[in-house]
Amino acid sequence: MLNSKFDMKDLGVADVILGIKITRTSDGLVLSQSHYIKKVLEKFGRYDDSPVKTPVDDIVYSVSKLSRYTSNPGEDHWKAIVRVLRYLKYTLNYGVHYTRYPAVLEGYSDANWISDTNDTKSTSGYVFTLGGAAVSWKSSKQTCIARSTMESEFIALDKAGEEAEWLRHFLEDMPNVDETCATYLYTL
Repeated sequence: MLNSKFDMKDLGVADVILGIKITRTSDGLVLSQSHYIKKVLEKFGRYDDSPVKTPVDDIVYSVSKLSRYTSNPGEDHWKAIVRVLRYLKYTLNYGVHYTRYPAVLEGYSDANWISDTNDTKSTSGYVFTLGGAAVSWKSSKQTCIARSTMESEFIALDKAGEEAEWLRHFLEDMPNVDETCATYLYTL
C-alpha cells in the first residue's frame, strides 16, 4: 500500500528499527530495546557494571524525577542515573509482547493529588493497551491546580479521553483493523 504512494525500496522484513528490536513469534510480535540499551551502556562506560533488579520502585518514576535535573545534575542525581543504567542492563532482554488478541483498546487513567508538600500540582497518568500490550502512555504534571482528589482524577480522565479519541481515529485509518473493536477506559 505504501509503495503505491511513495518511492520506496523493500529491504525485507524489519528486525531493528529506531533502536527497537522486533522478534516474531507464533502468536504475535515482541518489541524490545536491547539493541539500544547496549549502545547506551557502552556510551556511558557502564556495560561491565553489575545489573540490579530495581531502579528505585519504578523505572518511569525514576526517569521522571531525574529528567527534572538534566540541566544541572548533582552527585546524587548521577548516582541515581547509574542505578537506572544498571537496572536497564538487568532488563536488557525484556520486551513488550503484542498478540493478535484481544482486539480491544483498553485505557487506564490515574492521578496523584499533590503528594509532595513542596509542589502545588497533581500528576496525571494513563496507559492504553491493544493486543495485550502498551501502545500509548503518559505521566505528567497537571497544568492547573486541582482542589481535591476527585478533581485531579477528572483532569486525568479528561486527558486519557483525549488520547482514547486520537487512538480510535488512528486505528480507523489502519488497514486490517476491525472497526468494531471496543474501547474501554478505566480509572484507578
